[in-house]
Amino acid sequence: MDDQDNPCLASHRRCIERISQNWPAFLATRCDRLRHGGETERVAEAITEDLFTGVLDWSKGDLMYQVGYADIVISNHLAKYLVIEVKRPGMLFPGRTALENAIAQARRYAGEQKIPSVAATDGRYLYAADVTGGGLTDRVMIDLSSADAPVELWNLSVHGIYRAPTGSVGSVAILPEASVLPAQQELAILVHPKYKLPAPCFAYVPDASRPATWKLPYRMMDGAVDRKRLPKAIQAILGNYRGARVGGIPEGDMRAVLVRLARAAWSEGRMPPRALAPAPAYQQLALVLAQLGLSEQMVGKDTEDVGSSGG
Repeated sequence: MDDQDNPCLASHRRCIERISQNWPAFLATRCDRLRHGGETERVAEAITEDLFTGVLDWSKGDLMYQVGYADIVISNHLAKYLVIEVKRPGMLFPGRTALENAIAQARRYAGEQKIPSVAATDGRYLYAADVTGGGLTDRVMIDLSSADAPVELWNLSVHGIYRAPTGSVGSVAILPEASVLPAQQELAILVHPKYKLPAPCFAYVPDASRPATWKLPYRMMDGAVDRKRLPKAIQAILGNYRGARVGGIPEGDMRAVLVRLARAAWSEGRMPPRALAPAPAYQQLALVLAQLGLSEQMVGKDTEDVGSSGG
């Protein structure tokens, strides 16, 4: 099959060539913008514009600034595809809390504008994901200072943004929370009025701008799995799973929620076969996943961990 028979293949090839060709110039411009140190958020916005219009194939007119409370909205032919939350350089040193808080802000604005994807960047790191099933599906997680051109950027291109993410999303690792810079704790976040937790701590977040819609808390404020709430969240889902709606969660989103909770349990060693004597809630969850053919997805990375991704 040649490129004429597969327009997607052709656009993918052209995009990869463009990324590889333009990456060195982008790195040089980025270094020039950051040469003084202590730069403001506007510098990170300029770097983001360089990335989307110089490395990728968006036009300057496709980037809209300060739409509602959103820093940048990426659009094309009236359709809005991506909300980008921009922080000043150095603010998204990739610790869990800093990145999840920024993404939570982006999700609020995306929910208000019905935009399907979100991103956060500080001009050094860029994370982007689709909002699906009350959670996140990774698109990219890259270091913008990398000497190697990140071909994963195809997933944010004009012809890649509306397609399912392909290939690797990048290799940036989330650092231990002790490594996070103190200034990052200044980020304001929306919390649930009852649980006093932000959106990433819930297994189902259909609208990040409305805490009343958040369901099934299963993480603590620091992002760690809440071992007391996790089995309760699982039991709440499985109590009457076959109903059309379970606790207000559409049945179409149930699989994603089940996998999200199972991955958290797996990471804690609570799921069989990792657990020698798993509690009944985890045994039942493992059985349902097997019946639905989702057991292999349980072992993957938790889609509620930003970059590893967040909610």
